Amino acid sequence: MMARETGILADRAIAALFETGRLVAERELDSDQIQPASLDLRLGAKAFRVRASFMPGPNSLVSDKLDRLKLHVVDLSEGAVLETGCVYIVPLMERLDLPADMSASANPKSSTGRLDIFTRVITDYAQEFDKIPAGYSGPLYLEISPRTFPIVVRRGSRLSQIRFRIGQSLLGEPELLALHDAETLVASTKPNVSGGGIALSIDLAGDKDGLIGYRGKHHTAVVDVDKKAQHDIFDFWEPIYSRGRNELILDPDEFYILVSREAVHVPPHYAAEMTPFDPLVGEFRVHYAGFFDPGFGHAPAGGRGSRAVLEVRSHEVPFILEDGQIVGRLVYEHMQEHPESLYGTGLGSNYQAQGLKLSKHFRI
Repeated sequence: MMARETGILADRAIAALFETGRLVAERELDSDQIQPASLDLRLGAKAFRVRASFMPGPNSLVSDKLDRLKLHVVDLSEGAVLETGCVYIVPLMERLDLPADMSASANPKSSTGRLDIFTRVITDYAQEFDKIPAGYSGPLYLEISPRTFPIVVRRGSRLSQIRFRIGQSLLGEPELLALHDAETLVASTKPNVSGGGIALSIDLAGDKDGLIGYRGKHHTAVVDVDKKAQHDIFDFWEPIYSRGRNELILDPDEFYILVSREAVHVPPHYAAEMTPFDPLVGEFRVHYAGFFDPGFGHAPAGGRGSRAVLEVRSHEVPFILEDGQIVGRLVYEHMQEHPESLYGTGLGSNYQAQGLKLSKHFRI
């Protein structure tokens, strides 16, 4: 497939950013840091505990805001605990010098979202979180606020990821319809497709045992974000089972792991992102970690039947979710070129061919 003039940068082009000085880091990139359509971002050596989250605004550096708002500095060089309910700002190892036609966006990694760690990338002069304007040159910072579990992080921990794009890359409604029909992007008997993406709904019928999800426990031990299969599920999570009504009442300020009814497929020359179905509804938030790389759910990459795991939190009032209710949309974008590697078994990806699945930190 010929490279497009516009689209999401693939792994080869991301590596070239590092080689040409458009992407600069404190140390060499980790061997697995570049993903098929994104780059993992690494924490620097210190975290600033701040009084409150903030937006730098068009006239301020992040460092200027930190001088005024920081409460104390946490040394991450040997690892440190970040407490729930606190807000931390961490300078990242990577900084950017983007060309004038290239912008970027960030999102929490899948494992970050499944631990209910709220993260947002901030730049100097930013007026939006997780958005890096075309031509930006400067440092990157990560706002971190653990919501359910206290966490251990250290210099080099990777909680967030960034995508680079040139020009217009979103698929319009005709392309989405054609792609749905040709590739079976979402295995749904009633596809809901529009220019805003392909709708995803919630599965509250449960598996063969009636399991429909998990609710996070409070007052748990810490989770080390860099260690796999270290914790017993039941020390941190309460399983939720269907009682035949195929609905779930979300309690305010509780955190749930649920799953989509549909299987998701992201073909090799596309990338996708989860967005809220209707942000004006406001009763609940779905999916902190929104990036789906090329190859997710792709049968040749070992992903047939992969479903979207949904991180769900109700806001100020209890809210009833019903089986089949639309909760989000998959927005598809063109890749600029086919990535060298696809999400899946070849990369050791943690969530290929998944159903309802907690983060990699918990033992099955």
